[in-house]
Amino acid sequence: MTTELCAYSVDACRVASRAGVTRVELCASPWEGGTTPSAATIRRARLVPCIGLQVMVRPRGGDFCYTDDEVEQMAEEIRFAASCGADGVVVGLLTPDGEVDRERLKFLVAAAGGREVTFHRAFDMARDPYEALEAVIACGCRRILTSGGCNRAVEGIDTLRGLVARAAGRVEIMAGSGVNASNARLLASAGVDALHFSARGWHESPMRFRNPRVSMGGVEGVPEYAAMCADEALVRQILRALE
Repeated sequence: MTTELCAYSVDACRVASRAGVTRVELCASPWEGGTTPSAATIRRARLVPCIGLQVMVRPRGGDFCYTDDEVEQMAEEIRFAASCGADGVVVGLLTPDGEVDRERLKFLVAAAGGREVTFHRAFDMARDPYEALEAVIACGCRRILTSGGCNRAVEGIDTLRGLVARAAGRVEIMAGSGVNASNARLLASAGVDALHFSARGWHESPMRFRNPRVSMGGVEGVPEYAAMCADEALVRQILRALE
């Protein structure tokens, strides 16, 4: 079973490499669902050995209906990621009516210059998953990351099975969202080509002085004195569950 770690740091890429994960999806901004990582992060991630590198290309959080300027920015980011040696990029675009934005998606696939293109979970926000499947295939994407249109992949497992059957090998179906050691084997049994997971953990800040009067982020539930990481033990548990 192919595995992919959603990595928000170079250190997470190293965790994936040590544990034996197939590839990483390199992102920034976990609280926005993932955006394009910085130039230095992409370059440094490419130096991590024995790991495939897919780079998220998403100019902002929020919806997946983009302006012409945002699409041009995405194309530029795709070309930059390719110049850094990324194996592929991860994108997703929808029209205001909830359909795959075919014209713009084809433009971004062309910008990738033959590198792999994954259509991310914008797919799960589309009006009709089977119509979206055919559109993504027609635009030349390599794979689709999807939870079957639900918050968690296990909740959408019937749709995942249907997508695998309908795809019939024309595009890879990768299950993601809420994947862990307790459900990995069940999801794999749906016939998907890959599993995508984050195995999130936390590194506590070494700061001893913590100013109680100031909040730099101000987002409830987001700790300011801890950093998200990939928990290597959790990663290894998922991989063992798939053996």
